[in-house]
Amino acid sequence: MNSNIFDKFSFVSLCLVVVLLPVFCLPFTSVPVEISKGLLLVIGLAFSVIFWSIARFMDGKIVLPKSWLLVSGGGIVLTFLLSTLFSGSSQVSLFGTMFDIGSFWFIFASFILMLMSAVIFRTPKQAKIALFGIVLSSFIVLIFQSLFLFFPKFLSLGILTTNTANLFGSWNALGLFAGFATLLFLLIVEFFPISKIEKIALEVFTVLSILLAVVVNFPLVWVLLGVSSLIIFVYKVSLSLQRSEEEREKKNFPMVSFIVVMVSLLFFMSGPFISSYIPERLQILNTEVSPSIGSTFSVTKGVLSKDPVFGVGPNRFGEMWSMYKPMALNGTQFWDVSFDSGSGLIPTLMSTTGILAIIAWITFFILFLFIGLKSVFSSIKNGENWEIVALFVLSLYLFIASFFYSVGVVILLLSLAFAGMFVGLVASNTGKELSISFLNDHRKSFFSILTLIVVLVFSVGVSFRYIERFVSVTYFQKAVLSETEGGAENFINKALSLYSNDLYLRTYAQVYLIKLNTLANKGSELTEAEKADLQTNLNQAVNGSKLAVSYDPLNYLNSQLLGSLYQTVGVLGVKDAYSNALLAYQEASRLNPLNPRLKLAMASVSFADKKIKEAKDYAKEALSLKGDYIDALITLSQIAKSEGNNSEALSYGQKALSLSPKDKNLIQYVNTLSSSTSSSGSTSTEKTKK
Repeated sequence: MNSNIFDKFSFVSLCLVVVLLPVFCLPFTSVPVEISKGLLLVIGLAFSVIFWSIARFMDGKIVLPKSWLLVSGGGIVLTFLLSTLFSGSSQVSLFGTMFDIGSFWFIFASFILMLMSAVIFRTPKQAKIALFGIVLSSFIVLIFQSLFLFFPKFLSLGILTTNTANLFGSWNALGLFAGFATLLFLLIVEFFPISKIEKIALEVFTVLSILLAVVVNFPLVWVLLGVSSLIIFVYKVSLSLQRSEEEREKKNFPMVSFIVVMVSLLFFMSGPFISSYIPERLQILNTEVSPSIGSTFSVTKGVLSKDPVFGVGPNRFGEMWSMYKPMALNGTQFWDVSFDSGSGLIPTLMSTTGILAIIAWITFFILFLFIGLKSVFSSIKNGENWEIVALFVLSLYLFIASFFYSVGVVILLLSLAFAGMFVGLVASNTGKELSISFLNDHRKSFFSILTLIVVLVFSVGVSFRYIERFVSVTYFQKAVLSETEGGAENFINKALSLYSNDLYLRTYAQVYLIKLNTLANKGSELTEAEKADLQTNLNQAVNGSKLAVSYDPLNYLNSQLLGSLYQTVGVLGVKDAYSNALLAYQEASRLNPLNPRLKLAMASVSFADKKIKEAKDYAKEALSLKGDYIDALITLSQIAKSEGNNSEALSYGQKALSLSPKDKNLIQYVNTLSSSTSSSGSTSTEKTKK
């Protein structure tokens, strides 16, 4: 059989990954959209690698692009691996909960996608197929998301639950893709030879993509799109000025580029009245929040001060955010929000992996810009190879977007895939390729065939392992959505049998805690069998919480759950429960030192354990971290009341009421305290008179 057939299979597999990324999902399942993209990446990439390896067996030749950009990409993967190996919890950094975007395996797969794109996409024809495939998938996304705004229930696919839900995960990521689609259409209209009908279709969808960007109303989109379209417009105008008068008359004015520039400028410079008009009419509220660049830098600085070379490991931003977040955040409504990403995806990836990874990323982007600009200027000068120009410009747009926003899976993968295609075309065009023929040389033959076999086995093994963990997601979602305790218990046990991680273990503990509470709150006296079930559920809940802590000791949520569990069973009179709860809360507070909720939990445990002084100290610590913390004021009020100090209790209660004057429960509580204080005051006065 001809190796060319397997090369075609490999090309089709990889091309489908790139083309289907924007539209792929698993409708009417419980699988989140971004996790389904991971399935497409792993399966499609595995088939592409397998078919490519078989083709190399048959023709006995391996052709690789010679590019420092690919080498620097390999450097990023290597630094991530080293950071993972030196991480305190390598399991979190290797895979995460489910192929997390910051984990080593995701970064590894992403750069393999880039490498395979460089190896397989070597001709302008192949690049055009990919580009026009992306055009078609962009058409589908634009039509579907536009219709979804008006018919959300009918087009929900069983996975899109709100009017801002989309095929990219986040609302702003959809806006960035709309800008990307506009730029893609613009490049094809201005630089590629297409028919009049195709041009009209692209212009129509350019308008639709701009309208979708207007609906999303994300300022970064207008900046990137405005600058890109301005460069295209200036180039087209300058090119027409260099032509003769007769050629100028034949050449149309770049009207599409000009309109895009003006629209981008309008929405970037306009105030809320214009930019928010359409979203408000459609009743779309963009509630996305993320840490600022300064906050992200603070986290990075904290990580580097502790582990400068390798960091704390990939996929640990959420944990480091809890440890190093700014104190000023406690004065906002996001004081108890745990962010899993920083101001942008690339800064997030850099923040926890140490100086080596930061240098690797900087080197990668410097080489990308240097090689890209050199190739683009050469193509423009010769008036050819517009595929190289388009791929570089599109990948540059996506990389910049990834730096300033946590773009998610699709945009990162597309940026690396386009960068890989760009490298492949440049290497093929300039003849900078490494060709290895190994059938005629026994030494080369042995090592080459061995390498290809290892690649085949590795691809198959990793794919099966990933599918096993992917299936666990469906069971986990069923456990979360289950309406019965027995169903939740069954599904979470199945999920854990396929893949054990701290999220599943916390859910496991919570399931048994619910069963425990159900038995404990039973009105009648428990039978011996029910008492045995009560003890079993307690043991299972505690065991699940401890395993979660053991799996990821740096995640404060694991210690917090263990403390909450001990606090709950402390009410049932379990020996040493309160002291164990306090220890767990103290560990959680060490991992999240500026969180007043944890201090207050320690106060509540101490108060329940009759340790009044400690309870008061912890509650005051919570109040010092967040001066308007109503729950801390109420706790201090209750502590003062237990000590018989009604005036101090009333003072704390009145402070809490001043922060939330319309809270009916607070009003009733303060009135009760006022009555108690007045009664005790009257009694004291009568005694004095007597």
